[in-house]
Amino acid sequence: MTSSIGFQLGIGSGLDIASLVKSLADAQRAPKDARLEQRQTLNDARISKLAEVSGAINSFATALSGLIAGGTLFTQPTVSDPDLVSAKALPGARLGGLAAELEVIRLAKAQTLESTPLANRTDPVGQGTLTLTTAAGPVDIVIDSSNDSLDGMARAINAANRGVTASIVTDSNGSRLVLKGQTGTANAFTLSVPGGTSSGLERFAFGPGVTGGMTEAQAAQDAEVKLDGVTVTRGNNSFTDLVPGVQIDLKKALPGAIISLGASRPKAEIEQGLSDFVAAYNELMTLVKEATKAGVNGEGGPLQGDVGMRAMQRQLGALSTTMLTVAGEGPHSLAEVGVRTNRDGTLSLDTFRLQEALTTHPDAVEALFNPSQWSSSAAVSIQSAMGRVKPGTYTITDIVPASGGNPASGMVNGVAMTGVDTNLVAPSGSAALGLILRVEGAASSVTITIEAGLGGALNAIRDMLRDRNGPFAAASERLQKERTQIEDDRASVEDRSSAYYNQLLKTFTAMERQVSSFKATQSYLDQQVKMWTNSRD
Repeated sequence: MTSSIGFQLGIGSGLDIASLVKSLADAQRAPKDARLEQRQTLNDARISKLAEVSGAINSFATALSGLIAGGTLFTQPTVSDPDLVSAKALPGARLGGLAAELEVIRLAKAQTLESTPLANRTDPVGQGTLTLTTAAGPVDIVIDSSNDSLDGMARAINAANRGVTASIVTDSNGSRLVLKGQTGTANAFTLSVPGGTSSGLERFAFGPGVTGGMTEAQAAQDAEVKLDGVTVTRGNNSFTDLVPGVQIDLKKALPGAIISLGASRPKAEIEQGLSDFVAAYNELMTLVKEATKAGVNGEGGPLQGDVGMRAMQRQLGALSTTMLTVAGEGPHSLAEVGVRTNRDGTLSLDTFRLQEALTTHPDAVEALFNPSQWSSSAAVSIQSAMGRVKPGTYTITDIVPASGGNPASGMVNGVAMTGVDTNLVAPSGSAALGLILRVEGAASSVTITIEAGLGGALNAIRDMLRDRNGPFAAASERLQKERTQIEDDRASVEDRSSAYYNQLLKTFTAMERQVSSFKATQSYLDQQVKMWTNSRD
């Protein structure tokens, strides 16, 4: 479009100054815009691919952890009558030789009390003090004008948090207070009021020699079982200290019925699990190779040369030879059970070698998926660690058991642990975070070992890469800075291009004025020449 008045009238230079200036400015700006667009396209591709790779390794590690946590890759206990008993393996358990007989004589029960009914749950129950006594000791339940009702009494008992649950049951006979403790005879409880109480609270007393109080609907009772003919009792119906490595859950008592405990080793599941692992690993490595492939003129992968990608390739490349377990004989790495690294960095599975390892060292093969944890001393036992604490070796020192109301104390790798009754808990910020130990005796030093297993090793790689100070975070920060720099450079190009345009416009406008002046002079001279020429004629 022509906007020069001089161009329209045919005066001045006869050039379309506005169009010429715009064309010159655009020509000067075009290569800069092209370079910025190329930088932005590449940076966006890098950000997108980094997020894709980061998400892929997280999905890989999470899927493997889920598979391992499902328990299908290691030996599980079997029971001959699942209606009476259920059983499951504890983390790190070795159950290949499990064979036992169990008989459930009786189940553990919780003490249950009920009061005589009142017409309404909001009716007054009497004011005063009711003392609840449990294995933890006595606690006073104060009933005053603010909670003088069955509902108020139930809230006060529950607030005491002594393992006794209070509820209100309403039927055609009215409303009753029902109290229920925890299973086991050790968790029996009593309720008492001061002698001579006549406020109405005496109706809720229970204990030896108490008359006219609450009725015991069910007495506290320990579970009783026979393991291979030996009678044992437990305070609840779920326990882990009877058969090593097995959690037993009692469902029903049936004296005389013998339940056989055995073990089922998942050889086919392990082979399938390793095959799936190899396939998933190769898919991840294909994605990484595509992102980092070498090339020139934009033909390479968006993350070629990236430090985080190189770290990931190194870590994953070493996974097959990483020591996943340390205890016992047999294989301790994937390479020893037939997982081979090919020349192109992918993995393959030698099923013949895997079957051979499963035959000669089945426990060791399982341990690759189901790692162990152990303490070097019987004075300290591990209560919680597998899957919650970073694999490694931890030194526990200055161990003092609980005594005289003081909780246990100790240090983990030189850092004080938190004592909770007989337990020691690793503090926040400690490398052993998640570790809980039970102290059963004094010891100067105890070593706690937590094996990694395949899941732990892969999670460690994932966590290292995705840590806030790790290579992925550094790469992401660098790419975000590049994105900001591109925007700054774009604004700078805009400013310089605008200044260049204005400079050209000013220069050509001045030229236009000069040309117009020259044309005016030329026209005057032409007229004078004509006049001079005519006068001579």
